Amino acid sequence: MTESPRGVWRIGVVDDHEQIVRGLRATLDEQPDMDVVAGAATVDALLAVTTDLDMVLLDLRLGDGTSPVSNIDTLREAGIPTLVYTSGDEIYLVRQAASAGVMGVVRKNAREEDLLAAMRRALAGDAVPSVDWAAAIDSDPGFVDLSPQLRRVLELYAAGESSSRVARELDISPETVTDYVNRIRGRYNTAGRPAPTKTDLYKRAIEDGWLPIPRRFRR
Repeated sequence: MTESPRGVWRIGVVDDHEQIVRGLRATLDEQPDMDVVAGAATVDALLAVTTDLDMVLLDLRLGDGTSPVSNIDTLREAGIPTLVYTSGDEIYLVRQAASAGVMGVVRKNAREEDLLAAMRRALAGDAVPSVDWAAAIDSDPGFVDLSPQLRRVLELYAAGESSSRVARELDISPETVTDYVNRIRGRYNTAGRPAPTKTDLYKRAIEDGWLPIPRRFRR
């Protein structure tokens, strides 16, 4: 077991369900090498308490509407690694987190010993493989992987925003948006999944997990 340079690993928890935070605190505080020093409903609220953390357990769907990518980026800028702790029922959120560079993904229904083993592995600086993480990264041959910028353009444009609105939102020119959309369409064409219309792009974004499945189609 890798030991913390300070003797005890300082853990933060971001989850907007108070009972989850309390449960994690009770579990981790029983461990001789871990201490939950802060828990909050948002990343900003957690960092307002402390940035002196060795790792954060992060839920992907938070009540403030922030995206996993922005939350992981914020924690990275603060020098804090992230281990996702989630129900895992929305693959597009898991995929976003995996592509943003988290240490791994652990389901909330995991056994306590599995959670602790994953945390210790992540704290040692190693990636934590899991079925959910692998499923989010490894897809069928037709899956189209996109850079963060292309993904942001697809998310906005396919969800119904105009090219000019996407340009303003991302602080780029409308011509650049058009170029990016054409690149995205080209990649889908190469993968054998043409997307000539905005509706087709919307369908492809849902299929690849870049946009959520509309609630009316969820089981």
